[in-house]
Amino acid sequence: MRLATWNVNSVKARLPRLLGWLDETKPDVVCLQETKCRADLFPAAEVKELGYATAAHGDGRWNGVAVLSRVGIEDVSLGFPGEAGAEDEAGQMELSEPVLLAPEARAIGATCGGVRVWSLYAPNGRTPESAHYAYKLAWFAGLRDALGAELAEGAPLVACGDYNVAPTDEDVWDPAVFVGSTHVTPAERQALADLRALGLRDVVPTPMKGPHPYTYWDYRAGAFHKNMGMRIDLFYASEDVAARVGSAYVDREARKGKGPSDHAPVVVDLD
Repeated sequence: MRLATWNVNSVKARLPRLLGWLDETKPDVVCLQETKCRADLFPAAEVKELGYATAAHGDGRWNGVAVLSRVGIEDVSLGFPGEAGAEDEAGQMELSEPVLLAPEARAIGATCGGVRVWSLYAPNGRTPESAHYAYKLAWFAGLRDALGAELAEGAPLVACGDYNVAPTDEDVWDPAVFVGSTHVTPAERQALADLRALGLRDVVPTPMKGPHPYTYWDYRAGAFHKNMGMRIDLFYASEDVAARVGSAYVDREARKGKGPSDHAPVVVDLD
């Protein structure tokens, strides 16, 4: 089974590239993030022509996640239990910026080919002083509880997507640049550690250039060509799935050319 995760940064803007990539790479299951479209407007018909069924979760021009599968889609979950409660908890914190209490389309789960798969788009957090940062940490706490409950049931599980956190200093091109910023704070990294403590393994892909498997590069300042990147698109797998990983790589070719996403796909092959 070939699995992949990709923040496409607007599925409509990237549709020709997505369709070409699906046809060439032929993943069995694809988790997409930042689709930026309502679920009913997702281009399901176009991907169906390539053999993919679709489960999409989106409510407008921001956020949005989806799962594409050619090995079946069952037991679809839009979001996870406790997600709205986590937002309410963040809203109680005494911060100068209000928290948006309306649930956002940031998580979708489905069972595909016998594997429970989650496509995740974690909140950015903006700044450590922002209420959005508090929401980010609360969102991760809700995710931890939800994944813990599913792992307790014993099914093979993958939780992948844009986590908006770099696990270590090795996962950013220059740690000094990120001092005082989100994505690298101890609390965010602890949130990832809490997920791994559930029994999830970080499947680190092979970099296709240089020593670091970065998955995101800013559009500005020639960051991609200078390899000034971050590894924030992560593939977390239960032990039984991780033991089946034959190979994993960052598809940098998908980041090249005209009009790419600012993220590259991560592709994982299971034996």
